[in-house]
Amino acid sequence: MARLVLKFGGTSVADIERIERAADKVEREYRLGHEVAVVVSAMAGVTNQLVDYCRSIDPVHDAREYDAVVSSGEQVTAGLMALALQKRGVPARSWQGWQLPIICDEVHGKSRILEIPPTEVDARFKSEEVLVLAGFQGITRQNRIATLGRGGSDTSAVALAAALHADRCDIYTDVDGIYTTDPRIVPEARRIAKISYDEMLELASLGAKVLQNRSVEMAMKNNISVQVLSSFEDKIGSDYPGTLVTNEENIMENPVISGVAFTQNEAKVSILNIPDVPGVAAKIFAPISAANIIVDMIVQDISEDGNVTSITFVVPQEDADKAETVLKELDLLKTSEIRVNKNVAKISVVGIGMRTHAGVAEKMFKTLADKGINIDVIAATEIKISVLIAKDYTELAVRSLHAAYDLDQAPA
Repeated sequence: MARLVLKFGGTSVADIERIERAADKVEREYRLGHEVAVVVSAMAGVTNQLVDYCRSIDPVHDAREYDAVVSSGEQVTAGLMALALQKRGVPARSWQGWQLPIICDEVHGKSRILEIPPTEVDARFKSEEVLVLAGFQGITRQNRIATLGRGGSDTSAVALAAALHADRCDIYTDVDGIYTTDPRIVPEARRIAKISYDEMLELASLGAKVLQNRSVEMAMKNNISVQVLSSFEDKIGSDYPGTLVTNEENIMENPVISGVAFTQNEAKVSILNIPDVPGVAAKIFAPISAANIIVDMIVQDISEDGNVTSITFVVPQEDADKAETVLKELDLLKTSEIRVNKNVAKISVVGIGMRTHAGVAEKMFKTLADKGINIDVIAATEIKISVLIAKDYTELAVRSLHAAYDLDQAPA
């Protein structure tokens, strides 16, 4: 017998028929004798509609009331799932994030989970009741509903699994696992049977949309194995039909490159002719940080005479205008030139095998050069190399790199 958390995304509970199908999977795990908790997203399209309602009333709305509105989608799904399970003779009860409770910080709209007191969830299991939790939400210490941002139900599920010391967290979605790259761009992309936390965290943060990166962080921190699998196939999580995200030690052979990720939701910010004085970078990035803007791929160039410098960095495209506004308000940059380019894409190759293999960077740069693709910015870690290129070359770059690293070939 195992303790499992099953999460169903929006496409998996998009209508009553799909909720019934998801309930069948929960029942099968329950009949196998497992202790089961379920986390559900809102039905597909519902959250977008609720967001539109808020924006139609006031584009600059109160984030606390926004959370009160958009969290309601998951509440509906949780109740419907509990009803579907009860119909199957499975004891089930729906719970909202504030009822357990899931304690979150005060950053409404993209709140972070602080803790989940285990008393209530343990009580549910002791009564052999399937707990159905509304994902994507929690409550602040000021008793306000808070939401966790896009993909937040993944984080809810992993956090619940951590609080319960679950054996596994199964994420049911509309794909059957993690692929070496987006199959819509590269039809030869392969499903990966097992992938390490480190690799999945890099892929999730670099554009792979199957798992929210915060959920992967939490799984790694708490050593929770996470399986990504399709809700539209007949197999259940205990059959292990998907991709298992787990410890590196549980993977027999580490490939040099596991996948190619990309994102086109980036913007390059360049600041030219900055006075080159000690502490200038801190003075630039302090207000950027204060504005909750995430920065990536920072490059600094010093002029030949050493009097001025330039700094280039990457931000989410949705924050580009805010970043430009923040920078223009700095007295330090009154004589500097600020350029923002939204026509860029970030392409990344990821693999824990990079730690022990040379030549990965050279192959990446040569492959792109052979295709006439210019590189604007480069950033690297021990398991990742990312480059910034013109957005128009995204698909060509992804296809070329996928072939260059033989990712279309099954592991030997």
